[in-house]
Amino acid sequence: MKIAVIQPKMIGDVLITSVIFEELKQKFPAAELHFIVNKNTIPVLENNPFIDKVIILDPNIEKGFSGFVKQMKRIRNEKYDIIIDSYSKLKTALFCKFSGAKKTISFHKWYSRFFYTDTIIRTKHSISTATKAVEHRLQLLKPLEIDFQVIKPKLYIQNSEIENAIDLLSRNNIDLNRPIIMISAIGSSEVKTYPLEYMAQVIDEIAENKKVQILFNYIPNQKGIALELYNLCKLETQEKIFFDVYAKSLREFMGLTSQCAALIGNEGGAINMAKALDIPTFTIFSPFILKNDWNMFENETTNISVHISDYYPNLVLKNSKNDTEIYKLLKPELFNNSLLLFLNNNNLR
Repeated sequence: MKIAVIQPKMIGDVLITSVIFEELKQKFPAAELHFIVNKNTIPVLENNPFIDKVIILDPNIEKGFSGFVKQMKRIRNEKYDIIIDSYSKLKTALFCKFSGAKKTISFHKWYSRFFYTDTIIRTKHSISTATKAVEHRLQLLKPLEIDFQVIKPKLYIQNSEIENAIDLLSRNNIDLNRPIIMISAIGSSEVKTYPLEYMAQVIDEIAENKKVQILFNYIPNQKGIALELYNLCKLETQEKIFFDVYAKSLREFMGLTSQCAALIGNEGGAINMAKALDIPTFTIFSPFILKNDWNMFENETTNISVHISDYYPNLVLKNSKNDTEIYKLLKPELFNNSLLLFLNNNNLR
């Protein structure tokens, strides 16, 4: 038997969707399990013992309509018995429709019955600490008679990657016996990036701990923005920031994060990866992301998050993704007590 799961989206989405495979392998131990994803998300799947093969969708190579047809043919040629479409968009619906698979599963939409043999209506309310982000993925297993149970996304780091991270930190005079905090400094877009002047205040608060050492998570083309944030921090805070120590790849980021006492900052893939590594997280949500859908495994100790709705419950959000002004209402003093609670609970104060 061959089973495929489709999720050609962002890193966090792919990592969360990977929980499906643990359940599939338990139910169908002899089945060959494939994950169909975009190329840039592969690092979060490396060494996953439940995934037998990763099928890459690369729009840079397979472009336009002809590229789409090539992708569709590749999927059909795999001769899957079952396909689970976690992405649930028209493109992936067409993949399923013309795949030849006997059973195709996705979420219910007004048109979905035409493309899939089985559709699932998403639950409106979360039923566990995993929240709807994980729960909805696991719901897709219901047509396969797999009962729901909470599964946490996991990353599988090799010893060599941990050793490389320790070596990098040591070479840069970072003391492994003192707490290291990774700052998710920049979101995946402007509207998902906490205003820099506010983030600087958060970092200043973190730096009140005399022993703390701070790393920034950013990619090379974000260095200018990261430097702007660095310059907004107090001089005494800057002395605790190892600005030039940053991950050159996702796997290197995982290795560095595994050595951190916490990851604090913008909601996104970095937060999800930290949680998958069991690293404590303090998450600042963009106003236009539904906190209650994505604040996975929140417990008021090792995982705490804040959202503008926590402080302005009657605020009407129009979901205008171009409106960054509304983020400015979420001033650091509003959630300073929550931040201090997190720091105290994790021995960072």
